[in-house]
Amino acid sequence: MPAPEVSVEALAARLSDIGLTTRVLEHTRHRSIEAEVPESLPAETWREVLEVVGSADRFGLLATSLGGRTLWAAVNKAVPATGDVRGPGRQR
Repeated sequence: MPAPEVSVEALAARLSDIGLTTRVLEHTRHRSIEAEVPESLPAETWREVLEVVGSADRFGLLATSLGGRTLWAAVNKAVPATGDVRGPGRQR
């Protein structure tokens, strides 16, 4: 499996190639990609989009009552290889 940074950039690039405008967001434990999905997205394009986001750790679609739809995909950040995996103050 590629490093999380590579995966996020690759997913964003593939979604951009499909025609969606993407943005990458940093979170504590993961990075995410978001894209606004137009109402008129053809079924064939939806299949491509689902293939792309299916390789993420998690993905979903947020739909609002105003008609806006935001696609998101999250890729977990790598777990540290050192003994501090449990976090500050919790080492043995």
